[in-house]
Amino acid sequence: MTHPTVGCLIPAFNEAARIGGVLRAVIGHPLIDEVLVVDDGSSDATVRVAEGHGARVIAMPRNGGKTAAVAAGVAALRCDLLLMLDADLTGLDAAALDQLLGPVLRGEADVAISLRGNAPLAWRLIGLDYISGERVLPRAQLAGRVGDLCALPRFGLEVFLNRIWMAEGARVAIIDWPGVASPAKAHKRGLVAGARGDAAMLADIFRTISPAEALRQIATLRNRRLRARAGGPRAARHEHARHGRP
Repeated sequence: MTHPTVGCLIPAFNEAARIGGVLRAVIGHPLIDEVLVVDDGSSDATVRVAEGHGARVIAMPRNGGKTAAVAAGVAALRCDLLLMLDADLTGLDAAALDQLLGPVLRGEADVAISLRGNAPLAWRLIGLDYISGERVLPRAQLAGRVGDLCALPRFGLEVFLNRIWMAEGARVAIIDWPGVASPAKAHKRGLVAGARGDAAMLADIFRTISPAEALRQIATLRNRRLRARAGGPRAARHEHARHGRP
């Protein structure tokens, strides 16, 4: 029996200090067939660190933003399922990856999205981070839309994906990741530069969708969320076996 292949796509920009932790969790994971880092014109050692951990790397000639990096990665991969991860995650481990991948591999959900432990309080209260960058989805959802991705603002990807999921009536598994976090931009860049980065991201989101559509996305995805089955050691071993791995 043929099981879905999984490609892990990690867009990265100046993440040499953080990407190693993510790669240690994904390289060699028995459910992941390929790891691709798309370096978005970094000026630090991100490419060298990623290659040193054994990832395949595409180096973009200039910084074009996350959406352009993802478009390049989607075009380069040939997997059935995309596992999309941000490059700056902390606390990521094999068990967390099992949890995110499990509902889709088991056929319980069509797509999955993370709810990190340090997601904004409002998102944790409603049980959904609608702009989370950690997702599992069929590659086919984006493979025919690379041109559309390239036309998006630099940070319009997540809400664009939400629009696809809503149009296709996707079953959405929301995975609680209390031990996984993504550092704030202010922590990485400093207070002023971080605030500017957050403002630019929000501006791109609302160039992609209106505030009213953002609220509709939150309500619709929240209503379609599924209660994911716990993924303990026995479930993880089951998933590894289904995927044809020891």
